[in-house]
Amino acid sequence: MALYAAARRATASSAPLLRAATSGAPRGAALLRPLAAAVTRPQPRAMPFSSVPATRPTSDTELLSVIDSEIKYARDCDDHDRVEQIPENFPFKIIDEKGMNAITLTRTYQGEQIEVIVHMPSLVSGEEPDHDNDGENDDDKEGDSNQEDEGEKPSHSSIPLTVTISKADGPTLEFTCTAYPDEVIIDSLSVTQKSGDDEKDLIAYEGPEFNDLDENLQKAFHKYLELRGISPMTTNFLHEYMINKDSREYLLWLMKLKEFFKQ
Repeated sequence: MALYAAARRATASSAPLLRAATSGAPRGAALLRPLAAAVTRPQPRAMPFSSVPATRPTSDTELLSVIDSEIKYARDCDDHDRVEQIPENFPFKIIDEKGMNAITLTRTYQGEQIEVIVHMPSLVSGEEPDHDNDGENDDDKEGDSNQEDEGEKPSHSSIPLTVTISKADGPTLEFTCTAYPDEVIIDSLSVTQKSGDDEKDLIAYEGPEFNDLDENLQKAFHKYLELRGISPMTTNFLHEYMINKDSREYLLWLMKLKEFFKQ
């Protein structure tokens, strides 16, 4: 009871001071009102973080426009929906995967497994590089230029081939060839044999350069490949096939680029 009475007396003694602070000091209340308003004012919401820029960079927009133009040009110039008619006597099965820069040909011939990797064509102009001579006058140069124009070789394409011929348990022959219109050139020939673990670190002898072989032996190997389907008839069809594939793959590549810059 004594503690309760003391608390009552303390409250009674401080009441006049509290009334004076609130009723007699309007200046203090005015100072508190802006603080209360700031506390109760709704705060702006934080925007969620995003890694995507608000606007596309100008350089990307310009590049996307150029890509669109190139796609339209490629579609107008080439017949991408055309399906090549495979000759009836074509000896190989064609494995053509979209997005790849080569096709695979396979066949079996007299117990041999033959696989041919056909790469994209490359353009060969047949022109010789110009070599200027300091002591040559302009008239001589013009005359030489006219002679070169008259004897200029037409541009043509070539396709690289890798021909692998293997038997069940025997060695494997690998030819690297270059196929021109109506002609197949053998660039190299190597022989590989399955070796045991104790021979895996040895360096195999791959034989001499193909052009260094006896001429009759070179002709025999050309005949060997021709009997197995690597003939001008086959490579001429492959020229057309690979040129069309190159156009299709280029258009597909452009479409992938477009998708990247659209995101």
